[in-house]
Amino acid sequence: MVNRIKEEIKDDQQIIEGIAKGSTSELEYLYAAYFPMIFQLITKNNGDEDDAKDIFQEAVIVLYDKINTGEFVLSSKLKTFLYSVCRRLWLKRLNKPDRISFNMQEHEETISVEEDVLISQQKEDQFLLMEKSLHLLGEPCQTIISDFYLRNLSMQDICEKFGYTNADNAKTQKYKCLQRLKKLFFA
Repeated sequence: MVNRIKEEIKDDQQIIEGIAKGSTSELEYLYAAYFPMIFQLITKNNGDEDDAKDIFQEAVIVLYDKINTGEFVLSSKLKTFLYSVCRRLWLKRLNKPDRISFNMQEHEETISVEEDVLISQQKEDQFLLMEKSLHLLGEPCQTIISDFYLRNLSMQDICEKFGYTNADNAKTQKYKCLQRLKKLFFA
């Protein structure tokens, strides 16, 4: 199913219009594309798979109801909207009196949904900028940084992969690549 999603990435407006018309394929797409993100959110914050399914279902219902009012205007990405709604619903559930194990005020300030959406959008924009900067960096720097930070390869593995004489030379090259990446990112 993941391969189907990659082949068929849908535009947010296309999804909203499909839901408004009663199409089930857009709802199925929402589940396939965005549930894994919500599953991670819930399971990393004292929840389990059933909690994640419940929260995601509630968020989809909120979205569905808003779309069907005919006045829904998406002011962020759909992914950000769903994440924010799920996060709010989960925090609300964690703060219920019957869940004694977690007190939301001890762990986080309460912020408005709009502010939460804005913060999420800013983070997403930074990730996109970093991705663009990494792409502009070119080879071999792009692969070195990806191997070290994303694939968790050791400097010795990188040294062997690129044919450096020792791990210290690979480390020096990684440092130079990071400096170039910083210049591109902050330019």
